[in-house]
Amino acid sequence: MATAMILLPRTTIRAGDVVMIKAMISHPMETGFRRTDTGGEIPRNIIRQFSCRYAGEIVFSCNFHPAIAANPFLSFPVLAARSGPLEFVWRGDNGFLHREQAMLQVAAS
Repeated sequence: MATAMILLPRTTIRAGDVVMIKAMISHPMETGFRRTDTGGEIPRNIIRQFSCRYAGEIVFSCNFHPAIAANPFLSFPVLAARSGPLEFVWRGDNGFLHREQAMLQVAAS
């Protein structure tokens, strides 16, 4: 089971502002290098890809590889044009898929 945390600015956002979006996911990671007590392989289970869409358009994406982080934390800028949804998607091994949404509220200028 994964748990995501999304942090948006708490200040008033105006059209044209560049805002920092922060996202973190807690996920039961496994490197694929460990063994069970009986010597059996524990399969790898990592997050492989992250993307963020703002009003349907990709504004940030990245790929992860082994040894990046157990619970990846990301911080990235977004140009706030208008109010709209932010959709966060994490994809990983074994068909892992986790989605979160948040609303970016942009005040009229």
